[in-house]
Parts: sequence; structure tokens; C-alpha cells
Amino acid sequence: MTPPSLPRQAPSPDEGSAPVPAEDRKHVVKRRWITAIIILLLVGVPAGYLAISTQQSRESGRDKAARVGASKVRPGWPSKVQRSIYEVPVPPKAWRVGFLETNNWRTSRLYTQFAVTPPELDAFLASVGTSREELTPGVSISEHDTSVAGWNWKSKTGWLGTTLEEDDPRPTRDITVDLTDPKVFKVYVVSSTTP
Repeated sequence: MTPPSLPRQAPSPDEGSAPVPAEDRKHVVKRRWITAIIILLLVGVPAGYLAISTQQSRESGRDKAARVGASKVRPGWPSKVQRSIYEVPVPPKAWRVGFLETNNWRTSRLYTQFAVTPPELDAFLASVGTSREELTPGVSISEHDTSVAGWNWKSKTGWLGTTLEEDDPRPTRDITVDLTDPKVFKVYVVSSTTP
């Protein structure tokens, strides 16, 4: 019995062919380099963009988390929009200005503090619809809001306060004033509004 015949193997591509000229090899190498650079750009540029974008997003997230996670009044002016929405017209010449905004599904609050001269206090109170004569002894800001803002009411200081209640959608404002120093009055405001 004869073994079945196996198919003949194809010859090697190099077998019997002429060597590739040096000039053609240069073109092949050049094309490979160009292909490699194109692939690198197609992969590297988007990857670099993604890395930069991710880093910026992280930093932005940290900044937002710091603002949102703030639990005490911080130095700085509330924006014009915040002052308008919450109806807290901080006098332009006020100093030691600080604020904190909190929001939840029920209530939004703007905690604001600032120092003013006696005439500026009178102008501020007039702009919100009250006067120094209408302030009553004591602190008008709740313990909860005091804790959130990080304020501390020392019993030996001369606190006066008032609450200005308004119908929705206007905010209700609790105002407390420290009159201990006759030249510099400290004002604390908690303005609450319901969305």
C-alpha cells in the first residue's frame, strides 16, 4: 500500500527572488516610522487630553466639595446674586465680611457677617426695613443656625436682634447686632428661603 501523497509546501518568499534594493528598504522603514507616529498620535493625544481633563475635573471637584462641605462662615463677600436673592444688602464699606450658603430640599440659607460703623448700621437696617430702635435685647439667631455658622454669643456682650418675616418667596431674615464697641458694630444675618 502506498502512502497518500502530501501536498507540496509553497516555496519561501525569499527563495529564488531577487534581493530588495536598498532604496526600497528605506521607503519601507520610512513608511513604518510614519505609521508608528500616526498610531502614537491617534492614541497619545486623546490619552493626554483625557489625563488633563481628569486632573482638572478632580481639582474642580475638590474646590466644589470644599465650598459645599463648608460648615462655618468663611471670609469673603457673597455674590451680588446671593445678596439679591437673600435680600442681604451688605454695606459697600463693610469689612470683616464672611458668608456661608447652605441648601437642602427644604430650605436655603445665607449666613452673613460683617463689621460697620454706626451710620452704616443705620443705613443697613433702613435698607432691610427696620431700625436700631426696633431691635430687641438678645440674640435672634437660633442655636442650630449659630452652630452651623460657627458663631459664639458671649453673654457679656451687648446683643440686640430682630426677625424680619416675609411671605414666600421672599426670605425671612434673623439679624443680630453686637453693640459692645460703640465705634464698630458687628452684624450677623441668617436669611432663609424655601425653594
